[in-house]
Amino acid sequence: MNALLRTTATAVLALTAAFSAHADVRARVNIGMVFDNRYHHDHYYPAPGYIAPVVPHGAVIVGAGPSRYWFHGGVWYQPYGPRYRVVLPPVGVVIPLLPPAYVTLTVGGLPYYYANGVYYRAVPEGYAVVAPPPEPVAQVQPAPPPPPPRAEPIIYPRNGQSAEQLENDRRECNRWATTQPNAQADASVFNRAVEACMDGRGYTMK
Repeated sequence: MNALLRTTATAVLALTAAFSAHADVRARVNIGMVFDNRYHHDHYYPAPGYIAPVVPHGAVIVGAGPSRYWFHGGVWYQPYGPRYRVVLPPVGVVIPLLPPAYVTLTVGGLPYYYANGVYYRAVPEGYAVVAPPPEPVAQVQPAPPPPPPRAEPIIYPRNGQSAEQLENDRRECNRWATTQPNAQADASVFNRAVEACMDGRGYTMK
């Protein structure tokens, strides 16, 4: 009888250990991070299909309606029920600024910019997503060092605006900031334009 109990206890402990190990592996997989080392880009990103509860603060809204995307740090999001799913953007969509980390490629004498599996070309409105160029002739150029990360500003509603109104105003100011001269090429100009717009709508940003 004691031998049977010992055998049963050993089996239960083995199953528990196996389940714990499996749960740990699954938890790591569910994090959904992938390492992009193409062209020595060497950055981690959420994998396409990863579901996020919210988009990162400061994400730029691109497009409208069912073709609306949120873009932040080289990652593209679309609404997925009450959450947001990481997706690959369609060719032709335009962003006002390149992500902080990217690789510059020269193909046929033309510059391309690469980050997180997506290629971009400069256009008058900013940077458009394009089809991958032919890689055999691609020459990698080092990207300029990114500026030091800027702390997210604290936004204070001077007129008692609701959280929903604050978010709507922030999105509108992001859109407006992209229309300002040099905002597409200089992140500091873009950020100053957003702050000026928010100040005009009754917010203090520090």
